[in-house]
Formats: sequence, C-alpha cells, structure tokens
Amino acid sequence: MTEHQTRTQRQSLGRLLGEPEGTGKLPVVRVTKSKARWKMQFMLLFSRQGKLRLQKWYVPLSDKERKKISRDLVQTILARKPKMCSFLEWRDLKIVYKRYASLYFCCAVEDQDNELITLEIIHRYVELLDKYFGSVCELDIIFNFEKAYFILDEFLLGGEAQETSKKNVLKAIEQADLLQEEAEAPRSVLEEIGLT
Repeated sequence: MTEHQTRTQRQSLGRLLGEPEGTGKLPVVRVTKSKARWKMQFMLLFSRQGKLRLQKWYVPLSDKERKKISRDLVQTILARKPKMCSFLEWRDLKIVYKRYASLYFCCAVEDQDNELITLEIIHRYVELLDKYFGSVCELDIIFNFEKAYFILDEFLLGGEAQETSKKNVLKAIEQADLLQEEAEAPRSVLEEIGLT
C-alpha cells in the first residue's frame, strides 16, 4: 500500500467519522509493503422491519456513530427495490448486502475491494449458520445470538477471513460446544472437592 493510498484511506475514515479534513486528529498509519487484502469494516444483520439482529464492527467508532450508521444503512437498504443491485456506494465505502428469507446481511468494505468476494463471504457465513442451526431463521439468531457471534468470530478475524473451510469452522464450534457442555454438567460433591 503506497503512502498516497494510506493517506486516502485515513481521509476516508475521517469523512466517515465526520472529521474535518486536515485536522490531524487521526493517527498516522505506517504500512509495510504487503499484498493488498480484502478487509471488512463492519457487518450488520437486520430484519425486514429494520431491527438489528447482529452487528460486528472492525473499525473503532463510538456508540453514537455506530447507531447513526446502522440507522442510515438500514433505511437506505430497506428503501431499495428487490430487483436493484446488491452493491451501493456509500460514504467512500462499498456496501454489499443480500437478503436471505427475512434477514438482510450487510457488509461495508473499502471502495477498492471486490464486491463479489464480500458477497461470497456473506454466503459462506449463511451456509455456516445453516449447517449449525439446521435451516437457520431469524429466531435462531435472536435466541442464540452468542452462537451466531461465535460462528462469525471463527470465520472472520479483524474483518478478514481467517478460515474458509466450513468443515474446520464447524469442527471448532463443535469442540467449543463440548467444552461448554462439560463445564455446565452437574458434578458430584466428591468431584467438586477433587476426591474422585
């Protein structure tokens, strides 16, 4: 990433946060030479009624800013017709969304990132939810939100795909479920004090 791209990225984040240009409030970021990588800014899941069901932020924002961004995006996406494109330009970011049943999955990425990769990431997350919950529905997300977050965290780390294999992600989740079951299993008094 060149210094110009870094400066542009910092300015984009500043505009997203409402910082006036040239104030110097954002820290200078030094980037070593590496391959360009896809990185998600945030992911939102919301219902057709506009209720947020899951939100994961990979950029530091205040609660007030998160609420404003969420509200604006939900209104914008719900106002769009079903036949319209699932990609839109919004505040120097690309918004990629897809509707599955009654839920909208919405991701924000940098404007130079690939929309199709983001669409595939959304689809892979839905496949993981389907495999774990059976046929996932909005109620699964509502009543088992901690599992939905856990699956997302096993799949994405810091806004980047950490594991693309569905099998490996589901295996890690099964192992975590077994650990949780063992920890919650009732134990006898002798086991509690370490005599058996």
